[in-house]
Amino acid sequence: MTKVYIAGQLPAKATALLEQTALQIETYQGTQLIDHATLKANVADADYLITPLSTTVDRDILDHAPHLKLIANFGAGTNNVDTAHAATLGIPVTNTPGVSSVATAESTAGLIIGLAHRIAEGDHLMRTAGFAGWAPLFFLGHNLQAKTLGIVGMGQIGREVAKRMHAFDMPILYTQHHRLPISVETQLGATYVSLEDLLAQSDVVSLHLPLNKNTTHLINATAFEHMKPSAYLINATRGPIVDETALVTALQTKQIAGAALDVYEHEPNVEPALKSMANVLLTPHLGNATVEARDGMATIVAQNVIAASQHRAIQFVVNGIQD
Repeated sequence: MTKVYIAGQLPAKATALLEQTALQIETYQGTQLIDHATLKANVADADYLITPLSTTVDRDILDHAPHLKLIANFGAGTNNVDTAHAATLGIPVTNTPGVSSVATAESTAGLIIGLAHRIAEGDHLMRTAGFAGWAPLFFLGHNLQAKTLGIVGMGQIGREVAKRMHAFDMPILYTQHHRLPISVETQLGATYVSLEDLLAQSDVVSLHLPLNKNTTHLINATAFEHMKPSAYLINATRGPIVDETALVTALQTKQIAGAALDVYEHEPNVEPALKSMANVLLTPHLGNATVEARDGMATIVAQNVIAASQHRAIQFVVNGIQD
């Protein structure tokens, strides 16, 4: 029988779709992330693999999966999969783009608002020391109105963030490899600039670009030197885009005013110094953690496995291989 191995607990939407077929479905039942040895053992006879983006599918795994016909990655990113080696083996790798853009944009907006208005700090205060009452100079944050938002990477998520924060009357700057059509810029209230100008002019810098060799540590010590001392950094995309050692230094030396992180350079580990800083907001990779987004992702991975098993076209192939 044709085997589908699911390397982590997924929304019921995925299994409900797969169970309508004759495919044999096996799911990892552990409460922790699957380990390398367990994954390796279970893909040895698998025809299709569905894996969360937190699970590494490296050359060793691929070389021990001789029957594998598809890797359906549950996530928009695919940095956890050796896509190039999969291509040499003729194994298509797919992802789940688009369906999580709104959730991630809303989460990013929450990080921006929460950092500017010190919401997490206030929550901590009320759960610990409490406060003596309202006072004119007590616990001041900052309005977002008229503050400049710089978006690095104006793809689907970046545009959704721009749309939401433009409604807060924030001027929008953006940078990426190519300029958007003027009609889109006008709709979003966005102006195209260089990365250096964006860093120098923005009150909030929000990252929304893929991780690759060119974007790893894109935000480094040099980048922080260009930023305003009153600026905030938001990272809800990929952790290694930010050099966290440089970030700690920038915060300690007041090169920037604060940061909000949903992803981490050495995820799931967090730089210890960041945990002790009141001007740093930390969330556990919650960007697209909504029922709606995860159900959409589950639908994509299940439908791709079903399509591949029926020799139909699959969607969102990232390594140039079609089943």
